[in-house]
Amino acid sequence: MLRAVRQGQQCQHLRSGAFGGLCLAVSGLLALSGCDLAQQPTPVVTAPAASAAPLPRPQRTVMPQEQIIDDRVTAHFARLEARRVADGLLRRERNPRDLPITERDIEQAFVRIALHDEYTLIGGQLVERKTPSTLRRWDSPVRMQLHFGASADALRRPDTAFVTNYAARLASLTRHPVSRVDSGGNFHILVVNEAERQAIAPRLRQIMPGVDAVTLDLVRNLPLSVSCLVLAYARGGDDTYTDALAIIRAELPDLSRMACYYEELAQGLGLPNDSPRVRPSLFNDTAEFAVLTELDEQLLRMLYNPRLRPGMREPEARPIIRQIASELMGGAS
Repeated sequence: MLRAVRQGQQCQHLRSGAFGGLCLAVSGLLALSGCDLAQQPTPVVTAPAASAAPLPRPQRTVMPQEQIIDDRVTAHFARLEARRVADGLLRRERNPRDLPITERDIEQAFVRIALHDEYTLIGGQLVERKTPSTLRRWDSPVRMQLHFGASADALRRPDTAFVTNYAARLASLTRHPVSRVDSGGNFHILVVNEAERQAIAPRLRQIMPGVDAVTLDLVRNLPLSVSCLVLAYARGGDDTYTDALAIIRAELPDLSRMACYYEELAQGLGLPNDSPRVRPSLFNDTAEFAVLTELDEQLLRMLYNPRLRPGMREPEARPIIRQIASELMGGAS
């Protein structure tokens, strides 16, 4: 039986290993209620009924358990996407006419998304607890590098083209250097299936030396309720990001996978929270939109405005946010 759960996001500063601050933005879609994929029975081919001259019993094809799980995960997310589209979710309008935005909308959205955390880590467990936070972003150039598991070979060409174009768009919006690279990345994007993700620890240690146990556990034990996630790190333990890691499920159908790229790569730049009160936006608990909207673009422009600085909290930042929102709606690019 399937039950819907909210799309969520986590952000928490940690001091662990070679990495300092850790920010998690996790996009959840749907949970399986009382259903463990690894414990599901293997399908069995039933033999025909006996007759006077019994037919030979057909030989049952034994599929590896990993393939059975992968097929079920793929089918699960395909059903979910179809249902959401049928319900009018995962919309693809950048500027929906039914949801015009105002200066006040931009101001409030920025405070809710950039200056608040929705979840915290307590005893290694993610706990929902909305708390005020500081502004966090990158100072160094962001170099996005894709890593595909063997299961995602067919996605390599289209997804690489998508991320290349999207990185250029993020650079244009933020006026901060953002690009896709083939090597030397500091924002790593792994496109893997269930089995590949659970065995990912050696690869993570290779591409992110000093990666901490908290990260490894979160990635390996990603529940089915989470379709993708991003973790951003500050090696200096402050509010300036130096590294990021995004996990995209290879089993996701195209629209859901593109929505994950849109959301996680933007959140990894410094927009960690989700709020049901922020519309029209990707950063919303309802999965109403599957693309970066005009409001989301304005939030990215504001995030990297030089008048705002990493470490600012709402009381200090609010007057500046209000002024920038007014300028953005007045036509400033």
